This record gives sequence, C-alpha cells and structure tokens, in this order.
Amino acid sequence: MGTTFSLTNKTRGTTPRVPFRLIKEKVLGKNYDLSVALIPPAQMRAITLKTKNKDKVSNVLAFPLAKHSGEILICPSAAEPYTVGYLFIHGCLHLKGHKHSDTMERIEHTWLKRFKLCKKSSQE
Repeated sequence: MGTTFSLTNKTRGTTPRVPFRLIKEKVLGKNYDLSVALIPPAQMRAITLKTKNKDKVSNVLAFPLAKHSGEILICPSAAEPYTVGYLFIHGCLHLKGHKHSDTMERIEHTWLKRFKLCKKSSQE
C-alpha cells in the first residue's frame, strides 16, 4: 500500500513556497495519507459553518479521516497574521491529536525552527 500526498490550490493566488511534503513526512510520518487544499474564503466559510456551526472564515481546518489519513484545509487570505507554513504545521499537529496548549505551541516552534519558517507573516 503506497501512501499519498496531494496539494490542491483552489485560490487565484500562487502556491506558497512551503516544503509541504517534507513537513508532512517529518511530522506525520511517511505512511500517512494526506490531502491539503488551499481554498478561497467563501468555500472555507461554508465548510466552517457545516463542520463547526460557526459563521466565520477559519484560517485552517484539519480533519482526521482514519488512523493514518487526514485532510488539511487552509485559507491563505484568512491566514494573517500567521504564515501558511505555520498553519500547515498547526494542522498536522491537530491530526496527530494535539489540542491547543503551551505544549502544542512549543512543538510548533520546534518544527518552525527546523524548517526555517516563521509563525507570523512578514516572510513566506
């Protein structure tokens, strides 16, 4: 059984220069099937309303599908003040089962440093 990784950009913008596949392999493992989609605000709002019952544009949503598969949705235009790279790592950690906490923030910082990415927008 081969693992899959897919990245789809449904926005009008360019795909950010983030090592998505490498981050996925290091954070989630090589045997994790992951689908990532960069989506526009209207689509993210509809998905957030349907899945979270909140009428807002989320910047990132992570959906575990099975033990070794999941999906991450990122809305680049709603990312501010965060970078897409940070949001991707954040989503991966949620797929690993982490909840918002000081521990999760420390782990995020470690991965951001390792991949030379910033948490806040000013470089991407």
